[in-house]
Amino acid sequence: MQETFISHLTELRKSLIRAFSIVLILFFSLVYWASDVYSIFVQPLKKLLPATSQIVFNDVTGAFLVPLKITFLLALLIALPWVLYQIWSFIAPGLYKHERQLVIPLVLSSYILFWIGLLFVYYLVLPMIFKFLVGYSNATHTAMFTSASEYVDFVLQMFISFGMIFEIPVAIFILVKVKVISIVNLYKIRPYMIVGAFIIAAIFTPPDPFSQIMMAIPICLLYELGIIVAKKWAVNDK
Repeated sequence: MQETFISHLTELRKSLIRAFSIVLILFFSLVYWASDVYSIFVQPLKKLLPATSQIVFNDVTGAFLVPLKITFLLALLIALPWVLYQIWSFIAPGLYKHERQLVIPLVLSSYILFWIGLLFVYYLVLPMIFKFLVGYSNATHTAMFTSASEYVDFVLQMFISFGMIFEIPVAIFILVKVKVISIVNLYKIRPYMIVGAFIIAAIFTPPDPFSQIMMAIPICLLYELGIIVAKKWAVNDK
């Protein structure tokens, strides 16, 4: 039994090494363009700032480390399907055949939905939030000197929040598939889900109605999409 446990740990280590190796290869392939990646990352705020305002590095190493941090996260995002595949290859021997057949479609759909969430934030949500915040700065005639590190942390929080929100259809599909919840109950809790969507939006977005609506509406729509997907593919035909 101890030998079996050790062999499992060995296989897990190999899977993690293979996954992390690709992330490092991508990172070192992209690191030359780290400054360009950073410029793209800060563009939603930078293009709205007046001439008197700036995004600044408030520590000595910030100009070097912040672009590297963003570039590493980009490499991780690009490599995510490979990382998930390595995890799947480790646990696959313990799954039933029909469960193994679902893994790759679920991984791919999760990855695509996560990227859609990121693009939704970058092109729609962030410009609206920053326009609101810069507007207040202009109204008070006060220059904005935003810390690059704090900007990165804020945007990453928004990325993760919306990325997870866009996984709602996959989560609903899995819950229905494993019979944790039924389609009937999903319809019953719909009103509470709508209220919860606006509560979540109030927590994770600035206190302006536009950005809150930009989060709450996708939650509601993705919830409905999840029900449609679960009804079509997760529920056995009678």
